[in-house]
Order: sequence, then structure tokens, then C-alpha cells
Amino acid sequence: MLYALASENIVQEKGTSQFFTSCIIPKKFRTKIHPEPPVQRMKLKPKKVRYIINHKKNGESSKTIAIDMKISKRRVEQIWKYYSETGKEPIIGKNLGRPEKPLDPKEVEIVKIAFERYKFGAEMLEKIIDGFYEMHIPHNRIHNILLSEGLAKEEEAKKKRRKWIRYEREHSLSAGHIDWHEVDMTDIKVCVILDDASRKVLAGGEYTSIDTENTKKVIDQLVERYWIIRPMRELIMDHGSEFGAHRVNEKGEWDSDFKMHILKHGIKPILARIKHPQTNGKLEKFFDAYQRFRNHFPTFEEFIDWYNNRPHGSLDFDELETPEQAFWRKLPTEAIFGIGVRLFGF
Repeated sequence: MLYALASENIVQEKGTSQFFTSCIIPKKFRTKIHPEPPVQRMKLKPKKVRYIINHKKNGESSKTIAIDMKISKRRVEQIWKYYSETGKEPIIGKNLGRPEKPLDPKEVEIVKIAFERYKFGAEMLEKIIDGFYEMHIPHNRIHNILLSEGLAKEEEAKKKRRKWIRYEREHSLSAGHIDWHEVDMTDIKVCVILDDASRKVLAGGEYTSIDTENTKKVIDQLVERYWIIRPMRELIMDHGSEFGAHRVNEKGEWDSDFKMHILKHGIKPILARIKHPQTNGKLEKFFDAYQRFRNHFPTFEEFIDWYNNRPHGSLDFDELETPEQAFWRKLPTEAIFGIGVRLFGF
């Protein structure tokens, strides 16, 4: 079978460049050396498309034109069919393939249900629907459904391939990220601590002001919940005044009430590099989800519970692993043993 492959070609003529679109047709034939038909590429340009159309108008057979143009009969008929139906010459490489399959109401309903529950984009919803709803819908179709239902929008920035290397700690409670976020068009300020290894939100709250006292409250919440399991070793933060980290001297030293508070609990503060938001990139992803979906939940606690118990794309997504599951999976052995000792005395 012959397949049309679209490509952009540049022709150099007397130092100038002409751009035109051409279609590449694989030509297959057998030789004595190669028992299997090798592939040679032949270019079908707009001028040749016009030749095909004109000769079809004159009643010439598709087979004769195909032999003359060194392309397949099917390709000739495909071009003629398009011209017959539209009255226009086909744009090479476009609108000549398989027609788009109409949206299936059952698929639309499943995608809407899955999106309402998990709030993911198309690629992650594909695996969610495979695993939880036992139906396979390609992510391109899922994206089209989301677009048609107003649940997604085209974002040019996401179409660009990004080069980056993700770094994360091996064990839960090895390090956390803390930061504040101001909610658009409201007086709400939210602060959370996110576990680096599992992406679980360990502590947090919504407040009316960003200050050291409210930040210390979030630290106290962390200590109350998790020190029975294992103290967190390090806490990564930016140079915000609520941490007192805006007063770093030339030697990289700084002091503040907040720093003394976390040192008291055995937590080592780690300052992110200035103008390097990637250091706290995991928190930025959380705040993006918060900004988009917080209003779907009556309380902050319910939103956090939803976030911690839905599959996360940076974890074992083939197994649809959630931050809550990853937190317990990534705890070091000695921490799990310590829990057993405290609970059962052995």
C-alpha cells in the first residue's frame, strides 16, 4: 500500500528560496538484489496535482495517469474524488487521509465523568479511563472531547518539547517544599508543605495574610501530624520575608524567628536559588491545580484530600499511584519499623 507523506521542501533558484508544499509518495518495486520491495520517495507537487485533475477531466483513466505519474492508481482516485466533491484542488498533505471519526456519545460521557473526578488532561485521562473504566480512548480523541465540552483549551506553550531533568528525594519526609500563594481576585492566601518524594501535601491552610506567625502554624501542623512517624530532615523555601530569608548576607548567612522555629524541630532550612523558580516547581504544579479546582470543593481540607488521593503523573502512573500511596511506599524501612514498635511494642 502506498502512503502519502507531507513535507516542506525548499528549492534554491539563483540565490533565492521558494517554499512550496509537496507530497512524497513511496514507490515500491522488486529487484533481483532485494526480494522485498524497497521504498523510493517520489514528489507530488501542486503542478502534478493539476495535471492529474486536467487529464481526469479529459476522460483519461486513473490507471493510465498513475503509470504516467509513477504513483498509485488509488492516489489518483483520491485526488480526483476530493476535487469532484469540493471543486477545489487538494492542498497536498491535508484533507486527504482518513476522515475524522465523529464523537461517540458513550465516550463523551465517560470522559466527562473521569474529568469531573480527576481533573486531568488528555494523556493522563487515557490511562485513568483504561484502568478505572475499562475502556480505551486514545488521548487525541479525549482532547477533542474536552475541547468540544469546554473542559480544555489549546495552549501553544505545552506543544513545545521541554528539556528538563526531574530530581526528587528517594524517601518520604526527607525534604519538603513550603511556599505561599495568593488566590486571584480574592483575599485568600494559601500556604502548604509538599513532600518532595511523594508529592503529598503534608500540611497547609488558607489565611488572610502572609506572615511569619501563620507560616509557623503550618510548621506546627506538620510536626503534630508526622513527627510520630519521622521528623522531616530539610525544608526548601524561597527568599520570602515570611521566612525571614530576605536578609541573607554576603556569606549566605541569615537569621530569623521562623528559622529558629524550624531548627527547634530539627528541620534544616534550604534556600532556593534566587530567580530559579524550578527549585519549587513541584509546589507550582500544586498551586496551579489549587487555582483551577479549589472552588469545586466546600472546604480546603476536602480539596487536599482529593489532591492527595488522585493519581499523580510524576509517580508510578502506570499503576495509577496517588501521593498518599507513594508517601507510604517511599517511607524508609526504619520509619515503618518505628511505627510498629510504637503501636505494638515490638
